Amino acid sequence: MDYFFLPLEQWMNEFVNGWFLPTFSGIFNVISEVFNIFISGVTDLLLMIPAELFTIILALIAWKVSGIGLSVFTIIGFLFIGSVDMWEGAMQTLAIIIVATLVSLVIGIPVGILSAMNDGVQRIVRPILDFMQTLPSFVYLIPAVLLFGLGGVPAVMATFIFAAPPAVRMTNLGIRSVPKEIIEASRAFGSTNKQLLYKVQIPLAIPSIMAGVNQTIMLSLSMAVVASMIGAPGLGASVLTAISQVNIGLGLVSGLGIVVLAIVLDRITQGIGKGK
Repeated sequence: MDYFFLPLEQWMNEFVNGWFLPTFSGIFNVISEVFNIFISGVTDLLLMIPAELFTIILALIAWKVSGIGLSVFTIIGFLFIGSVDMWEGAMQTLAIIIVATLVSLVIGIPVGILSAMNDGVQRIVRPILDFMQTLPSFVYLIPAVLLFGLGGVPAVMATFIFAAPPAVRMTNLGIRSVPKEIIEASRAFGSTNKQLLYKVQIPLAIPSIMAGVNQTIMLSLSMAVVASMIGAPGLGASVLTAISQVNIGLGLVSGLGIVVLAIVLDRITQGIGKGK
């Protein structure tokens, strides 16, 4: 269609390189430094804890929230990670997941609450979430690298964009699913809007909110390999190295390490959501 050419690519590049980056680069540098300190701190903390002690603590948590089966799997799985010399990579990956999940929840849950309380906010937020969830994950890497360089920080930012929508949607769904009879009864007893939200709606929406937390963690973990393309450390970097070297053994052990993390985190968050 030569008769109708829209130079959107050129316009976007001129906007970003000609105005956006020169104007806001200082702000993004500060954000990058803050998150880099945060990520490094979490990583150092995880690596400082002896592997045996960390495994025992996580196994006890798994036993408490999900039962003896997951506890045994946690012990075996983390023993495997340590035995194949992937402990440091697993902790680096876990640090990125923790930071990205915290950012997603700190922003996503309040936005979900606002969406549930206000139909106008929901009409604005919903197409944004649709855009965030349908855009290919690789596309997130471009602005992340452009704004934050290479390393763990752009990985966290790209992961946040990819993983935040479930937290927003499930929080919104959980609050809106509270039975109207309970809301009417609470109002009849004189509850204010604030009391209704914090003492009735949010507690009853906890299973749905935790389902959103679970999905956020799983999506964060699924970005581990993708984010390794922009310098994110951890098991994803080992998978990327295995691909570039066609190293089947390295790909197997790093991939199994990601599987162990995924199963343990998934079952623990599911157990918390069910109130076990």
